[in-house]
Amino acid sequence: MNLNGLLIGFGAFLMIGAFHPIVIKSEYYIGKQIWPLFALLGVAALAVSLFLRGTVPSALTAVFGVSCLWSILELFEQEERVKKGWFPKNPKKKD
Repeated sequence: MNLNGLLIGFGAFLMIGAFHPIVIKSEYYIGKQIWPLFALLGVAALAVSLFLRGTVPSALTAVFGVSCLWSILELFEQEERVKKGWFPKNPKKKD
């Protein structure tokens, strides 16, 4: 029995689910200017995934990298959601 697909699917589900609150908290406390960190982590993770031997570790590292890169778009969209009043604005954060 090959469980690789199941492990990758479950890992992807957990990572994508974890990035949702990470993006919300990042925008709330820091703002969209944190996007370069997400870009750096994403590109680094994708590069590392190319050199990992196992299928599952390589795939999960790539999913992490793509999730970081996708989070850049979500940061900018989160800012718009805050402007629309869908999410609370941090009163202490400087714009």
